[in-house]
Amino acid sequence: MGTVSNYSTTAGRRWRVRYRTPDHRQTDKRGFRTKREAEDFLAGIEVAKLRGDWVNPARSRVTVGEWAEQWYAAQLQVKPTTRSGYRHSLDKHVLPRWSAVRLPEVRHSDVQTWVNGLSAKLAPSTVRQIHLVLFGVMKFAVRDGRLSRNPCDDVRLPRILKRRHGYLDDQQVERLAAEHGPYGDVIAFLAYTGLRWGEMAALRVGRVDLRRRRLEVAEAVTEPRGALIFGTPKTHERRSVPYPVLLSELLRARCAGKAPGDLVFAGADGGVLRSSNFRYRWFDPALARVRAEDPDFPRITPHDLRHTAASLAIAAGANVKAVQRMLGHASAAMTLDVYTDLFDDDLDGVAAALDDHAAAAGVGKMWARPLEEPGGVPPEKEKPPDDQGFQ
Repeated sequence: MGTVSNYSTTAGRRWRVRYRTPDHRQTDKRGFRTKREAEDFLAGIEVAKLRGDWVNPARSRVTVGEWAEQWYAAQLQVKPTTRSGYRHSLDKHVLPRWSAVRLPEVRHSDVQTWVNGLSAKLAPSTVRQIHLVLFGVMKFAVRDGRLSRNPCDDVRLPRILKRRHGYLDDQQVERLAAEHGPYGDVIAFLAYTGLRWGEMAALRVGRVDLRRRRLEVAEAVTEPRGALIFGTPKTHERRSVPYPVLLSELLRARCAGKAPGDLVFAGADGGVLRSSNFRYRWFDPALARVRAEDPDFPRITPHDLRHTAASLAIAAGANVKAVQRMLGHASAAMTLDVYTDLFDDDLDGVAAALDDHAAAAGVGKMWARPLEEPGGVPPEKEKPPDDQGFQ
C-alpha cells in the first residue's frame, strides 16, 4: 500500500503519493493541492493494480501522431490497397485532429464529437473507415501497455444503407460488350466468371485451361496511388473458376501466340490493363451510349459485373456453395449476406415447390374436403341462439 505525505513549497503546502508499481519499483507523484486528491489518486492506483489495468504514466506520454506511425509500420499483414487507404485516412483526417494529443488525453466523448463532425460531410462507409484507423492506433496502444482501455470503443457510427446491386441479364451483357469494341471480351469475361478486376488483369496464359474451361486464380494486381503491385488474391487463397463455352473462343484468341507467363488481358501498350484508364476511356462512354438509347439500363460500374456473374449463376441453378467458390468469398454465409436480394424472387418458387412435393406425396387431400367428425358424419351447422327472454 502506498503512502500520502505533505511537503512545503513557495505556493503553499502540497501532497505527495508514494507507491510501488506492479514490478515492485517505487515511484511517486506530487503536486496534489489537497490530501483528499492525493488519497483518491492512490486509491485509483491500487484498484488499477488489482485489476491489471495499471499503466505506467511515462509510457503514456507519447502523442497520437508519434504512436500512429509505429502502428502504421506494423501493418504488414494487410494488402497494399488497404495499407494505402490507412495512410490516406491518417494523413487527411486522423492526424490533423489528433496528432499533437497525448494518448491518455483522447476521450471517448471527444472521439464521438469528431465522428459526428465527419458524418456531416462524408459518406457513412468513409467515416467508418477513418474511425477504424484511429481505433486501430488506440488498440495498439492498449496492447503495448500504454493505455488501460480504448477510448474508441462503443463510439456511435453512421449506419450504412445497402445499395441494391446492379445486375445485367444476358442480353444486356451482350449489348454493353458490343459498345466496347476490341475490349468487349473483357466485359463478357467479367460478367460470366465473377473475377475481380485485379484478378482479371493479373491472369496469365499459363493459368487458363482451354480444354477443361477452367481458370486458376492465383494472383491479383492492385494500383495503390498509381503504383502497380502484384500479390495474392483478396482472400490470399488460390481458386479454380469455371467459365462457359461462350467464352472459349474469346479466351483462345486472347491466348494465341503468347507465352505462359504473358498476361491474357493487356492494355494497348502490352502492359497491365488499368481499371482507372479502362473506365475513363471505354466503360463510362459505352455505358452512357447504351443508357442514352435505353434509360432503364442499369447504372453500373465495372465491379458490378462481378455481381452480374453471381446473379446469372444463381439464375442458372448454381447452389450458394458453388457461387461462393467461384467468387472467392471467405464463406457461403458471406455470399448469402452480399446477395440476399437475389433470393427474394425465389420465395414464390419455394412455396410452389412445396406444393408440388406435397401433392406428389398425396398430402393435403384431406384438407380439400369439409372437416368431418370422428364418426365420419359432418358436424351439424351451428344453430342461431334462441333469443327468447332477451331484449
